[in-house]
Formats: sequence, C-alpha cells, structure tokens
Amino acid sequence: MHDKLREVHLRQVTLTDEFWSSRQCLVAETAVPYMERILRDEVPGAAKSHAIENFRIAAGEAGGEFYGMVFQDSDVAKWIETASYSLLVKPDAALEARLDEIIATIARAQRPDGYLNTYFTLREPEARWTNLLECHELYCAGHMIEAAVAHCEVTGKRSLLDVAIRLADHIVARFRDADAIPGHQEIEIGLMRLYRTTGDAKYRDMTVRFLNLRGQEPDYFATHTPKHPGISYGEYPIDPTDADYNQSYAPVREQTEARGHAVRMMYMLTAMADAAEATGDESLREACERLWTHITRRQMYVTGGLGATARHEAFLPDFDLPNDTAYAETCASVAMAFFCQRMLNLDPDSKYADVLELELYNGALSGMSQDGTRFFYVNPLEVVPGVSGVAPGREHVKPERQKWMACACCPPNLARLIVGMGRCLWSESDDAIYSHLFVGSRARTALADVELTSGMPWDGGASYAVHPHTEAPFALMVRIPGWLREYQVLLNGARIAAPVERGYLKVERAWREGDRLELIFELKPRRIHADPRVAADAGCATLARGPFIYCFEGADNPTPLRELCLPSDANPEVGENPELRVHTLRVPGERDGAPTELTAIPYYAWANRGLNEMRVWMREE
Repeated sequence: MHDKLREVHLRQVTLTDEFWSSRQCLVAETAVPYMERILRDEVPGAAKSHAIENFRIAAGEAGGEFYGMVFQDSDVAKWIETASYSLLVKPDAALEARLDEIIATIARAQRPDGYLNTYFTLREPEARWTNLLECHELYCAGHMIEAAVAHCEVTGKRSLLDVAIRLADHIVARFRDADAIPGHQEIEIGLMRLYRTTGDAKYRDMTVRFLNLRGQEPDYFATHTPKHPGISYGEYPIDPTDADYNQSYAPVREQTEARGHAVRMMYMLTAMADAAEATGDESLREACERLWTHITRRQMYVTGGLGATARHEAFLPDFDLPNDTAYAETCASVAMAFFCQRMLNLDPDSKYADVLELELYNGALSGMSQDGTRFFYVNPLEVVPGVSGVAPGREHVKPERQKWMACACCPPNLARLIVGMGRCLWSESDDAIYSHLFVGSRARTALADVELTSGMPWDGGASYAVHPHTEAPFALMVRIPGWLREYQVLLNGARIAAPVERGYLKVERAWREGDRLELIFELKPRRIHADPRVAADAGCATLARGPFIYCFEGADNPTPLRELCLPSDANPEVGENPELRVHTLRVPGERDGAPTELTAIPYYAWANRGLNEMRVWMREE
C-alpha cells in the first residue's frame, strides 16, 4: 500500500492561471446566474425546469404541481454547490442572500422525519423508498448533501448542512439494517463528504454498507421493484433484470470490467476510492485500480469520453468506440475527473493525473460553450449537420450546444467541477507536497506555501516558488505528464538531476525561503493513433499538443471532412485563432489527391462558430 495523501482544502488554493481563472469567472459571472434563471423558468426558449418552484410548492409557499424528471431536485443541489464555490471566485452578497432564501425554502420543504424529495412529497407520498431502481431518491439526497458541505465550507453557515444532517440521519435510520442498494450511485459520495465534514462515522459506515451490498444479490432489483402501470420515471424504461445496468451483477470487489450506465459506474468508483482511503480497505483499492485500468485502456475515447452508446447511456464491448454515434456524456467525464482525484490521494501515481488532465481540458470542458450559456449532454467525435441529431440512431448527437435540457444533469455538474477544481491541483503528506497539474496557483500547505506559475496550456514551462514553514527536509513532487518526453530541471537557476517516482519528479531538501524550482520544456505537436482493435479509427490519426486533443471543423477546412486526408509525414505548425482564443495546428493535407491545408483546433472549442462539421480522427495516408 502506498502512502495516502491529504487533499489541500479548496480554501487554501487560489487559482492564478489565466486559462482556468477566466473559466471560473465565466461560471461565476455568467453560468451561475444563467442557471438560476433557468431553474426559475426565466429563460425564453429554454427547456422548462420548474426545479425551484417544486421546492416552493413542497414548502407550502406556492400552489401547483410537481414538474420535471423524478430527479429534478438534483439540478438545484448541483447549482447550490456551484454557486457556493463561485463565491470563492467572486464574492457576491446578493447571490449569497438568494442562496439563503432558496435554502430556507428547502428547509421548509423537508418533512419532519428528515425526508426531502419534492417528487414524492407532492406526487406519491405513500411510495417513498419503495422503488430504489428508478426513482433517484438517494441520488438526489447525495447531491443535496454535497451541496450542503460545499455551502458550509465556503460560507461557514450551517443552514443547509443541518438540513443535510437530518436527511442523512433519516437515510441511515431507514437503511442501516436493510438489505437495500441505490439504483443510481451518488448517495455514497455525499455521505463520505458529510463524514469528512462532521467526523460522524455512521455516514462512512452507511457508504460502506451500500457498497458491500451491491452485487451480493444480482436479482435484487428484479425482486424489489414494484409494478407501476401508467407511471414513467424517466426517458426510457429500466429493465429490473438488467444487473449490468447499475453494476449490481457482482460484488464491487469482484468486478473486473466496466459495464452498464457510465455515470453510475464512475460515481460508484469515486465512492469506492473515497471509502478505501477512509477505511484502509486494500480490496476496495485494488478493485478501483483494476477497473480504472480496464476503462482507460479499453473503454475510453481519446478525448476522455466514456460510455459509447445512447442505449442506457452505457459502455459497449471493449474497443467498440464509434465516433459519430458516441454518447460520451459530460457527466461521465466529470465523474471520471472526481474518481481520478480520489485515486491520486489514495494511491499517488501520475497516471491518474494524466486522465484527470485529459478530462478537464477535453472530455468535460467541451460540455460548455465559450460564453457559458449553451451545453452539450453528448460529446461526439464526429458530426455531420443534417445527419447528426436527425438520422435514426443519431438523434442524441446534437451538432450544436443547447440552452438547456429536460434532463439537465450535465450543465451544473460541469460548472461545479470548474469552480471547485482547486481541489484537484495539490495534495500533501507529512513529508511531501504534490503538484498534480501545471495550473497556475498558490497553495498553502502544512509544510510550505507554494506558488506555481506556468505558460500552460498554450506554452511550456513551470516554476515553483517555495516558502517553507519548517526547517526540516521535505519533498516537492511535481508530476511529469505522460505526453512530456524532454525537460530540464533547475533549482535556483542551476540545472539538477532528480529522480522520478511513479511519474512525479522528486526534489527533496531542507527548503529555504525564496527557493525556486523550474521545469523547462516545450509543447510540441504530436500525432496519436488508436489501439488497432478500435475498428472505427482504423487508418486514422489525430493531433494533440500539451493537454489538448485537437479536432477538425468545417469552419477552417474544406468540406466534407471525410474527403480529407492527413499525410503520415506532415508536421503541424502552431498558429492562433483570435476569435476562439486558442492555438491552432496547421498541417499540409490532401483532398482527392490534391494538396490542401488543414487546420485543427482544441476539441473543447468546437461548435462555437455556428453549425459545422467536425471530426477528431482524420484519415491518414
């Protein structure tokens, strides 16, 4: 077992990185108020939400009926978490006051026994906790608990935390002696966060019980899901006999491959890693590592996308990764980022940071437009307007981002990741500080204050200024990305040699005030080929530079894109696109044997210039 790390608290990390700071400000200044107006049904032309009104009705503050998905409450919870973190980015007294008002409404909507769910309070009060497969009560509770922890961490207020504690206590009392499992994993994550906030072990133990029970009875949902003629709880019916769908086909420690609904899978793994760290359960850690390896080597798109099919938003057989019908839900990439962050603290290996970085800059970030008001649920790797979003089997592949969705889990999920990403950057142990990503920031740890400045993601180089709090030696562990092959290390201007342990450069010494550690490197374009077992990408290549995966868009290239070819010996040149504020890659190409120039942009930036074709994988000569 490797040394475990401690997350550097979000309050102890300040982002100074131009790329990510601007996106955090975009969320705080644009996305948070936009989503609030969505939740209040104040955006013309957007899908109706009614989510805040559901709480007002349940609280007795308004008349009317419940509207929306059975999990509509979770949209409000994720927005509260996002808005709370955004207060660290941009203090806003008016927003904080509106949060207080909404939280007071939620508290009034809570039942005397601690139960909180507007769908069942308003529509089926007699059916509480009877249909765990489809009805998402525990899922909504998990997100509300996460929101409460975030709100308390940022504001110091207990108003929502007290609601969450009553809700969690109700859940523990209801399920601690019951052989029951959640239909959609998430409550486990919320309970673990509440455990770390309160120190109350019963929340950790409830998480472990939910995890331990999953898969012990593979036909659990087939025998415990009531019939409900005339009632639909979601966009598609869930087969209670499909134990793969929610990973209940085998005990979690015995699972060896990703199956079923991708987001459920990744939330489960996040909770497993969290519980393994808290309990020292080596079998849970081993299961996490085994499943992480299977997913990243056999089930993950080059962009970090997870879940290849729209049917039940699920994984397909190994290496079956179609580009034009890819699902790759934004929530799945967000969940993978959370899983990697938990794995880094449980088992510090740079491979987890590599995938965390891949998701942040590509698979997750593509889910939001550059103006912060339009969103992707699905993140395909190939789009053809007139076919994508229209043709049978491709209805889910939208060629343009949407103002909102009837099932709106993704926009606030991505937003909470962006404003809370300071949690992903640094970790510490008793004798080491770990820097996981080259994201400009300041971190205050027990051992030292560290300032990281970097030209990333557009230019190479990283510099660490160390301000120690101790005279004792400790190590600064700096991740060397998997894409970085050549670099120099300087300490106070002098070149040094330092070992690399599990992908982290280790510089150990008795640090002195003003010491500076520098990495000198260039960002060079590179070409990527898929595993030959991925039939969809046979004979193709794509381009990358630094943390970015690139794609080709019709706005920059001759169409149709399928007629273009990337010569195997072509070397890309770096350019700029001021409109998109990105660095481009220009490369000689061919169209029907005639020379032409191809231009690629970072994948996250596509679909910001109107309706366009797009391809990640280009035919290679």
